Parts: sequence; C-alpha cells; structure tokens
Amino acid sequence: MNAQTADRKSYIFTSESVSEGHPDKICDQISDAIVDACLTENPEARCGIETLTCTNQVVVAGEFRDADGVTPARMEEIARDVVKDIGYQQRGFSWNTFKFDTYVHQQSADIARGVDSATDKDEGAGDQGLMFGFACTETPDLMPATLFYSLRILQALSVGRRSGKFAGLEPDAKSQVSLEYKDGKPVRATSIVVSTQHNAGMEQSAIRELVRGVVTDILPKGWMPEESQFFVNPTGQFIIGGPDGDSGLTGRKIIVDTYGGAAPHGGGAFSGKDPTKVDRSAAYAARSLAKNVVAAGLADRCTIQLSYAIGVSRPTSFYVNTHGALKVDPARLEKVLQEMVNLSPRGSRTHLQLNRPIYLPTASYGHFGRTPEANGAFSWEKTDLVDALRREFGISAAA
Repeated sequence: MNAQTADRKSYIFTSESVSEGHPDKICDQISDAIVDACLTENPEARCGIETLTCTNQVVVAGEFRDADGVTPARMEEIARDVVKDIGYQQRGFSWNTFKFDTYVHQQSADIARGVDSATDKDEGAGDQGLMFGFACTETPDLMPATLFYSLRILQALSVGRRSGKFAGLEPDAKSQVSLEYKDGKPVRATSIVVSTQHNAGMEQSAIRELVRGVVTDILPKGWMPEESQFFVNPTGQFIIGGPDGDSGLTGRKIIVDTYGGAAPHGGGAFSGKDPTKVDRSAAYAARSLAKNVVAAGLADRCTIQLSYAIGVSRPTSFYVNTHGALKVDPARLEKVLQEMVNLSPRGSRTHLQLNRPIYLPTASYGHFGRTPEANGAFSWEKTDLVDALRREFGISAAA
C-alpha cells in the first residue's frame, strides 16, 4: 500500500474522507470557485487564493494577476453562492449572514518574473517543490480501495441529504474505512467510522440505521465489519458542525484530496492555485502518467515523483516506481514517459488543457479517481497514453 506496507501481503490499512460541508472543504471550494472566476475572465490569469472560515465568518486572502474583474465584491458573491449550494443556513453559519473580509493583492513581481516566458526562456515553475502521482488496480478507478469506499459513503449521504431523502442530515460529515488486505488485495472492512451532522430532532438510532443502509450498499457483499467496529457519531451527537463547530482553512485536506495515505505526498495543496503552480499541474500530470502505466498493464501499482525549481521550466527530477513489477524496466519507463509528455509547466498545462474554469468540482470528494467531464474537468483521469505504452513495451491489450 504505502512505503511501509508495500512489501507486506497481509495488513490493515485505513483512509478517511470528508464531505463538501467540512470546514476545510468549504474553504477549498470557495478558493477554487474564485480560481474559476479568474480563469473565466482570462485563461492566463494567475492566482493563489486562501480561505478561512469560522463561526459566521469567511476571510479570503492571497494574490492574483490579470483578472481585475474579479473584485472583492465578486469574491464575496462567489463565497456566498458556494456556501448556499453546500446547504448552510444555520444560526452559527449561514450563506446570507456570514461576515466577509478579503485581503487579496497583486501577484509578486518577483514570482511573476520567474514564471513568465520571455524571448530567452520558457515559462518557469511557479514554485519549487515535489509532487507525486499514483495508481493501483484495487478499484476500477485505479485508486486505493480504502479511499474509494470512504469517499463513496459520503457522496451517497450528500446525495440523500440534498434530495431530501435523508431529511435531518446537515452538510458536515466525515468517514473512515479500514480494510484488511490478504495477499495484497482488500478482502473485508475491519472498521467503519461515520460522523454526520444532523438536526436536533434526529435520534442516533435512526441515524445509525440510515448510515448502515448506505454503507451496506457501497461495500462489496460480506464486507461489513463486526457490529462493535461500526461507529456512527461515536461522540453521541453531532448537532454543532461546520465552521460553527471548527474553523476551516484551504489546503488542510491534502491526503483526502489525493490517495488517502496510500502514496507519498509532496506537501503542496491544490485548491486556490492556478495551473502555473506545479503543486497542482504537476501533481495532475503525475497522476495521469501513473494511471496510464497501470491501465496499460505495465504494473499493478505505480508511483511517480516530479520535482521543480521556481522559474525553471524542466523538472529537476523524474522518478518512476513500479513496486517490484517485472513487466518493464523502470529506468526505460522513465525515459519513455518523458518522451511522450512534455513535463514543463507549459507542457503539462497544454497536454491536460488546464487553463480552463474546471476546478470547483475538484475541491470536494477528491481530485483523482473521477470521471473526465465534457468541459475538461478531470482530464488527467483519461487513459489516452495506454495504446502508445503498450506498443512501446510490446504488451497486448489482454495482458
């Protein structure tokens, strides 16, 4: 699974997820909605937007450039629209009553100098850093099973809440799924934890049975844990939630956003950043490459690392780990992948068509393992290199 479990065949591994109403995810969505507004006005706009929430308060701060129409008033409108769509109209946090402050300034000229292309240089990376991509064969989406199921539990609860089927549930929720692995494959859940915000009129016994029905539908047959390991609102109640219960901040759910702890993380968040920032674009490119490697049948698990220097166009390193797969030589695979895709910041943006307002949907329920959309969102989930990789390594589609 991760670096510690990769050589073990039998173990228990856990991932958690959070809903779109979690305080940190509210912030991610506001930040990415502002990014989308900037890219709608100008596809070459630059922005780094951070959001903070607490009791009936939203604060937006950061830097941007070349999107002057996205004024503080427009940012406030965007923030209220996001919170309204999530469903917050509570005494401690409501879309139409929260106090809004903004502290957004023009992008640093020193950063812009390094990123901008010129007659003697290509577009450089927006910052230094290291980014990872990962894929595995545990699920149809080529994602870790623990994260796959924890996300889907919360998505089902959200759909039911929004439709009115699960009347009484509120937007804030978390899940945690622990799976037992045998011979490297998930075989059952050893524990399930779900905490879901609710109104004061709901009985915990009713919430437990509601959640049980969702979890039973999501997990494969026979995977439910023992009753003593099925935890629903284990504190006893969850009425005070969202930013009224805990503060939120952009970029604090980077493991939920990626691979649920099953792969390394470079530390950089995605939300609030335009695609010149390699924290985002290079992580998407690395996922695209890793997914294509696994989808092509070259490995059952693939981890890719990229690194960059601010203002420099080419990666400072490129590393592929196929976790012991003997089908291909990793060193040759590194060479082939870099020949297939230009991994400069401009190359990644162009290949994946990232200069579009596609980021709000990524800000909840994970950036990876999603279905590519007609507007270009989740383009990094396409398996468009599979045929070329199979030809290069002489692997048939049935392999």
